[in-house]
Amino acid sequence: MVIIGLAIFFIGSKGSSQLESSRVIGGLLIAIAALLFMILKTRISTFPALIIAGIITGSLGGMKSDVMIQSITKGFGGTLGHIGIVIGFGVMMGALLQLSGASRRMALTFIRFLGKEREELALVLIGLIVSMAVFCDSAFIVLTPLVKSLSRSSGKSIVGLGATLAAGLVISHSMIPPAVGPFGVASQFDMPIGTFMLWSMVVAIPVTICGYLYTSRLGEKIYIVPAEDGDGFSRERIQPSETASADEHLPGKVISFAPLIVPILLILLATFFRETGILAAYQGQWQGTLGQMCITLGHPVVAVGTGLLIAVIGLGGCYERKEVIQSMDNAIRSAGIILLLIGGGGALGMVLRDSGAANMIAGYIVKIGVPGVLLPLLLSTLIRLIQGSGAVAMITAASITAPMIKTLGVDPIIAGLGCTVGSFMFSYFNDAYFWVVNRSLGVTEVQEQVRVWSVTSTILWAAGSVTLLVVNWLFF
Repeated sequence: MVIIGLAIFFIGSKGSSQLESSRVIGGLLIAIAALLFMILKTRISTFPALIIAGIITGSLGGMKSDVMIQSITKGFGGTLGHIGIVIGFGVMMGALLQLSGASRRMALTFIRFLGKEREELALVLIGLIVSMAVFCDSAFIVLTPLVKSLSRSSGKSIVGLGATLAAGLVISHSMIPPAVGPFGVASQFDMPIGTFMLWSMVVAIPVTICGYLYTSRLGEKIYIVPAEDGDGFSRERIQPSETASADEHLPGKVISFAPLIVPILLILLATFFRETGILAAYQGQWQGTLGQMCITLGHPVVAVGTGLLIAVIGLGGCYERKEVIQSMDNAIRSAGIILLLIGGGGALGMVLRDSGAANMIAGYIVKIGVPGVLLPLLLSTLIRLIQGSGAVAMITAASITAPMIKTLGVDPIIAGLGCTVGSFMFSYFNDAYFWVVNRSLGVTEVQEQVRVWSVTSTILWAAGSVTLLVVNWLFF
């Protein structure tokens, strides 16, 4: 109702110099209200809702119909043209990590390397790595048996162990490319993916520390362990045992880590050469050729494709061809809605650019003195609270704010980070991950469910928001 009231105010504004801008801004506010209504109250999914919002914005903003449709198709195709291949490769690689047990091998490697009494630290670290390729809810389900085994062998509450893993998974899933959501945000702002990855990792450090400090102590307050028969849970304290995690059928350490580590190193190496130009300065010599080759190998399409090939050859060789292909095809199907969502966000963003609504909104924000750096963060936070999905929140916020950042004077890196950080805010009943985490850990009481995951996600949001503002103040 507030948004609609603002729209009526703008549309009804008088004065020849402001009539057109008022109509455009009013149309955008109505479109945002319609978008939220469709997502929350109707059976229309987010993808068509974004397209419809773009049509409303363009129509009420005075765009000609052919120009508006052209903007929608150009925004949709242009966005997916940048990242569609990378996302496809990434989810297929994640499917092979899950099928082969490589994600479990990585977790066991960290646990054994760090030793006893550091299980929580091992779990948060493996969460940060695994969820760059595997969706966080799928990764959590795959790794839950390992968490249960650790709980029985260590005598620690599964709540503290599981919540720590869940935090690590959601941080990389929401912040660090090549995870799908952050990659989609980067595409909306058309920024170098390697640079965005580096800054995402920087901001993720204090976010991870704060989340770890909270979740690692949850087990002291909420003590739950898996039942001895493996079916159900118990609140009776148990003594540590020497139960070992079976891993005889898991792939080796090197081949388990390689599909994820190699693409990341290639992208970061290419960013180094591109930003510094060290070897490229020697054009015509072998150094210049080496630099260009590194930049080519570090392109996200080539880098993630290389990781996929490593996974297919190194991890898929032990399985039937049909099983490997079916696993990758199923992953593509699950990622289809994310691809459409990202494309829909690109379509809405292009309409905002071409209609002039973005610059007009940005101009009003500058006039009233609201810091532009807060806009992506607050918009993502609001959408997250309203409809629950972190991916929808960050991509919708990015599609709306990306056309405005030049006028606002905000660096694209900071704006993109604001969109990803905002998607953490207070996960509760309308977020599927809330139920995945709590139900998998045997947490059934509402008050405890909120403490386990709603408070955790809010701590991640608060730590990310403060870090974002500090980074913007110091470096941008």
